[in-house]
Amino acid sequence: MFSKLIARNSRRNRKDSILYFSSMVISIIAFYIILSLSNQNVMLFLKKMESDAVDRLMTLIPVFYVLSLFILFFLVYFAGSIQIERRKHEFGVYLTLGMKRSRLFFMLLLEDLRNNIIALGIALPVAVLLSELISLVTSKIVGLGIIGHQFSLSLPAVVFTVVGFLLVKLPAFVFFSIKVTRKEIGELLSYPPSGIKKQLPNIIYFFSMILGALMLAKAYQLGISGRAWFDRKIMGLTVSLGGLGTILLFYGLRMVIGFFAGTGRRNRKKLHNFNFRQVQEMVIHRSTTVAICSLLIFASLCLFGAGIAISMDATDNIHILDYTFSNKDSYENLDTEQVQEFLEENGMAPLFSNVLGIRVGHPKELHSLSLDNLVEQIERAPLNDARNTLLHNLKNRDDCYLISLSGYNELRQAADLEPFVLEDQEAALYMNRDFLIDEALLNSIIATRPAIRQSGETLTLTGQIESLPIVTDRSITLTFALIVTDTRFESYTGGNYTNYVSAVLDPDFVQEKGLMQAIMETNNALDKMPLAYESYLQSMGRKLFYVVAASYLTIYLALIFLVVANTTIAVLFLMGQRKTHRRYQILVHLGATCETLCESARKQINWYFGLPIAVALINSIFGVLFLFPALLPAASLRTNVGRRVFIAGIVILVLTLIEYIYMSLVKRSSDTFLRTLMIPQRVD
Repeated sequence: MFSKLIARNSRRNRKDSILYFSSMVISIIAFYIILSLSNQNVMLFLKKMESDAVDRLMTLIPVFYVLSLFILFFLVYFAGSIQIERRKHEFGVYLTLGMKRSRLFFMLLLEDLRNNIIALGIALPVAVLLSELISLVTSKIVGLGIIGHQFSLSLPAVVFTVVGFLLVKLPAFVFFSIKVTRKEIGELLSYPPSGIKKQLPNIIYFFSMILGALMLAKAYQLGISGRAWFDRKIMGLTVSLGGLGTILLFYGLRMVIGFFAGTGRRNRKKLHNFNFRQVQEMVIHRSTTVAICSLLIFASLCLFGAGIAISMDATDNIHILDYTFSNKDSYENLDTEQVQEFLEENGMAPLFSNVLGIRVGHPKELHSLSLDNLVEQIERAPLNDARNTLLHNLKNRDDCYLISLSGYNELRQAADLEPFVLEDQEAALYMNRDFLIDEALLNSIIATRPAIRQSGETLTLTGQIESLPIVTDRSITLTFALIVTDTRFESYTGGNYTNYVSAVLDPDFVQEKGLMQAIMETNNALDKMPLAYESYLQSMGRKLFYVVAASYLTIYLALIFLVVANTTIAVLFLMGQRKTHRRYQILVHLGATCETLCESARKQINWYFGLPIAVALINSIFGVLFLFPALLPAASLRTNVGRRVFIAGIVILVLTLIEYIYMSLVKRSSDTFLRTLMIPQRVD
């Protein structure tokens, strides 16, 4: 009988608190995914390529884990205590019927333990599957086709997830269970009145709202300017202004809600005045809590939007070359014939479809470059930050690297691009994408065929900006160079240049093995040859680490913040509704129908959720722009910020849909509760 009572109560509690139970399930999933990060394919790969960076990342995971447990503890304690408070009349009945207090405590403990086991049983399998899916999707996004993927289960992640979840749940539950079981029977059976806080003069709320808005505006200005990332004091000021401004804004919103409540006489909508009085009372009681929830939603929106935008940054990587070779024991130039011979002698030639060489040199005459005509054209362009930066970078430049046309055309062919033709007196401008400020502006100027001077000779710029990577990783990074004919190249360099020999893997080999395994197998074979090399995976390893470290952690925190904020708002409303249930019973006595009460509660939910969400959405527009300068590379900010803002906007819209789903679930719970009040009862 006792076990049946526990099972029935446990089932009823999950049904009555489906939002809270779902939040616990989502939290468990998030815990496992972040803790199992070291077992994912991308991280196993990164351990070989960027072991030091991965080790540092792994030391941060426990910090995020403990922070999440700390935040979740307050949600569990807050929501759990409200659940216990909601059932205290039931507990009073149990004690009246003769149940011992120790047995009541034991019953509550077993109910909670049963729910915890069910939550873990649902969440852990889902978490394992999601972890595997995330690993595969991430690898696909960054261009690493993983063949032979094997299922992996992280036992340490399972253990720490279970232990962490129980460490949060059980102590909080034990604390407020002891508290409620110590109450007297009369106190448990009575319904305490819903308190009303004293209303201050409206002028105080008005100035509070204005001051809060001004603080937020200043926080926006400091954040978007980027100054906060370079000065801890300004960062602290920005965060303080934003947090305090939001709290003051919500404190002042009492006046606005009161204004809407006062328009009831002129508004014929059913229960208009009652709805806003209910919302006003909830905000008066919980304005700081609602403001904090809004800040959590704001943080979630920003982190989620920025995290997705960062992960999309991986797709911007241009992949043409797989290897760049050099001598292990000397600085002498290699040529393509030497590399081909080495590969053939070791039976590796079939693994490569193309071996090419690009000659890069420096003019034998120092300070022999003049860009006066190009600079004049830039000065005529419309004033903006990109134009000013470009002008600053080129105005005093009097030197550059040179690239041979024949070698660069081989690179274009490897990229499936048509080779371009230069006359002897023409040159093309080359700039690495990381330093390319405004490609459209430069291309429009080059279209006018401006003249420059190199080594005393006039060259005409033609074509468009070229920026294909001339090596696989870091052998050389050219901020500014000229592509010239081979004749000019020999003349200007005097035969003193470096030949960068690179190779492309055979497409069939890559298709069969997948890019990661193909390069790893090739690396093992190349280690035995008298050639030094750098591979595409070295560049990809750093790129992938950046994606994992930034996007995974920001999305993880976003999920935790979103769950905590929405669950808190939902529990606050539902508990407030139960505390004021006598008001609804009076409306039933006055003839209100169930549909009328449900519609009234839905409107209250729209306002109660809508206020913090609306403020969070406005804040997040500026917050995402604030995060980009810190989390994205400078080149990405310059060239793709529009696309990333668009992506972040889409993510924010998706999360807004999630908020709508939360509101719908709360409305369903509210409707279920209100239907129980439709039987008229005597009001003493």
